[in-house]
Amino acid sequence: MTSTPPTTSATEPATIPYAPVQWPLSRRGDTVPAECAQLRRDSPVARIQTLTGDDAWLVTSYALARRVLEDERFSLRETASPDVPRQYALTIPAEVVNTMGNVNSAGLHQEVLRAFGPRTGPATAPWMAQCAHQLVDAIVEEGPPADLRERFAEPYSAALVCQVLGLPYEDGLRLMSGLDLGFVTSPVVFEGCTANWDKDYAFVLRHVHAERGAQRGLIKRLCELRDDPGRDGGDLTDEMIAATVTSLFGAGAMSTYVFLLHAVLTLIRHPEAMDHLREHPEAMPRAVEELMRFTLSIGDGLPRIALSDVQVGDVLVRAGELVLVCVEGANFDPRQFADPERFDPDRSPNAHLSFGAGRHFCPASAISRVHAAEALTVLLQRLPRLRLALPADQMTWRTGNIKRVPERLPVLW
Repeated sequence: MTSTPPTTSATEPATIPYAPVQWPLSRRGDTVPAECAQLRRDSPVARIQTLTGDDAWLVTSYALARRVLEDERFSLRETASPDVPRQYALTIPAEVVNTMGNVNSAGLHQEVLRAFGPRTGPATAPWMAQCAHQLVDAIVEEGPPADLRERFAEPYSAALVCQVLGLPYEDGLRLMSGLDLGFVTSPVVFEGCTANWDKDYAFVLRHVHAERGAQRGLIKRLCELRDDPGRDGGDLTDEMIAATVTSLFGAGAMSTYVFLLHAVLTLIRHPEAMDHLREHPEAMPRAVEELMRFTLSIGDGLPRIALSDVQVGDVLVRAGELVLVCVEGANFDPRQFADPERFDPDRSPNAHLSFGAGRHFCPASAISRVHAAEALTVLLQRLPRLRLALPADQMTWRTGNIKRVPERLPVLW
């Protein structure tokens, strides 16, 4: 389906020209796409064509990006509706795209916020540090080189998400093995595109059906909510719980491990910052904020469907149109961040948009910060001469994925 570009006012021409960029932008994760600065300067709300051939508005300036994310007239839930323009084909069940929005009435959203909320991060920090040390122990024993993606970032992230959700760690490693298949971007639905989701969902559903005494974490809390008529869980079903846990594992594990790889790569490229943080680990939380802003792991735009006509900058976005927020455009906007191309671990304030904004601000933002800080602190302490084991321009970046993912991150120390 390709939507017909509407007019933005009675005085504008019937056809709106497309921006001179190809979407998605470059999948290379160590260089900010040059198109970001060009669009911010010339057309901060630009008409583009998505992978599916649909029309969309791409927002690249910080002020307008934040406005879209905070304005409830732009809906995340509606991006899963039939017959709406899409960034790429919907290759997971539609109900998964915004599970949280669909089951708010069942009291689920509050439990998820509690599980991943601000109190969880500090409470689990010692456990995360211990997990990081154990993984580094094995890496050091084997000796260099080591692929930090396979040997550290993936298992460390899986361990955290399993701990919060209530899944055994070994199950997390199994779920990680096919995780990439759930984040493929394609112009069309293809045979088998939901196979990995179906397998993981069925696997998680078995944990939902398990004896209560064998349950823990968020799974246990949601099952208690489902079974207690005195709570706001009357509409909650086993299927809702399994879909929520499966989607939370995928989104949580993918986001955290990919960001961690980008953070390590950035620090390797800035050895003076790495040395400073090794000597002053108390500075790591602020450095993590800058790493959130500076790295390019998000990849594709944050999608929203306009629920009504909304003026965004010089453009009138019509109801039903797709808007994509380009986070790397916003996070490198010089009108918001002084000298944005400079990595500054002490940058403050640092109101980046890497966790989104508004109603859909990432509920796991607090625990994600602690997750990264603990991992990076351990890596810098234990691997003092951390560096790439190959030239940076020889790194392979995955194509056709919602994230900018390095296939491997081989390092020496």
